[in-house]
Amino acid sequence: MNLHEYQSKALFADYGIAIPKGQLITDLNKLQDALNSVGGNAWVVKAQIHAGARGKAGGVKLVSSHTEAEQVAKQLLGGKLATIQTAGKELPINSLLIEETLDIQAELYLSLLVDRVTRTHTFVISAAGGMDIEQVAETSPEKILSVHIDPTVGVMPYQCREVGFALGLKGAAFKQLGQLMNSFYKLALDKDVSQLEINPLVLTGDNQLIALDAKVNIDSNALYRQPALVEMRDFSQEDEREAEASEHQLNYIALDGDIGCMVNGAGLAMATMDLIKLNGGSPANFLDVGGGATPERVAEAFKLILSSSEVKSILVNIFGGIVRCDLIAEGIIQAVQEVGLNIPVVVRLEGTNVELGREKLAQSGLSIITADGLADAAQKAVEVAGA
Repeated sequence: MNLHEYQSKALFADYGIAIPKGQLITDLNKLQDALNSVGGNAWVVKAQIHAGARGKAGGVKLVSSHTEAEQVAKQLLGGKLATIQTAGKELPINSLLIEETLDIQAELYLSLLVDRVTRTHTFVISAAGGMDIEQVAETSPEKILSVHIDPTVGVMPYQCREVGFALGLKGAAFKQLGQLMNSFYKLALDKDVSQLEINPLVLTGDNQLIALDAKVNIDSNALYRQPALVEMRDFSQEDEREAEASEHQLNYIALDGDIGCMVNGAGLAMATMDLIKLNGGSPANFLDVGGGATPERVAEAFKLILSSSEVKSILVNIFGGIVRCDLIAEGIIQAVQEVGLNIPVVVRLEGTNVELGREKLAQSGLSIITADGLADAAQKAVEVAGA
């Protein structure tokens, strides 16, 4: 789950990480109060969306008067913004963060993520902040330092010193970096964070480190432990279908093809999509109904698939292990009757009570196409989609 910049910075502040002075507004009538509260003669107006590279897309503006701030705020608030990270999708701007300007002497990069290869939390640091870290990694990999944290001992002082020397920090900033790294690590553990990022982490003229930007990703599998963070979730920034799927405990990702997929198990879902592509088709979604699929959940899955007007056929691929095939068949029949399908449905069932499940489908009187195997199912789904 992603957080907005202002939400991420609120977490940073709770853990003693320095952030710029700022005010959030959701109403243009509050702009002047926000400018006066922040103070100064210049401000930064930041569109709050779940995406990076906002500055390049016009979502971050430096203004030097109340009039200019009002013009920029009117242009952004209530509008939409697409960046290179949104794949062309425009996200709504429902709030703006008004921040003070800083005397920036250097821009650094700092992130903490879960490294599944080393099975550790890993700091990624670079003196080339303010840039896309992927570009730095490609063109100047020597500028990136990775530091793995042993979970049995946590962040060690020598590691902080190593990073400080690599970034060329001195004096107060050098000491502050150690505090920042320890706060980062504690925040990640306390809040089940999968990624923390500051880009840029700026060094000011008075030798202070301040998080000019903030990005926090929460491990969705741990949200049951983080009710306060769940309250911060902004569904307006998510695909409506994906948000609805999560409410029904379905794993759904919208794609741009025309063959709807409903599968139990993420690995099987990926294999199903691969076979559709191999047969010349294009999947319209990734949809894992899980091992405990119920007739009600299957019905909701069909509704999600059909929410795309591009879908021309549906491939249901279920391996009945935890859930019996006859119960899945009942769910499919119930869903088809409830939703009122008018496009072909290809069903492949395997596992416990598979023969009984196929018999129920055959006797349902519905135009459901059964398949003998996954390859056969994929081929039939592609064929009827193009018919």
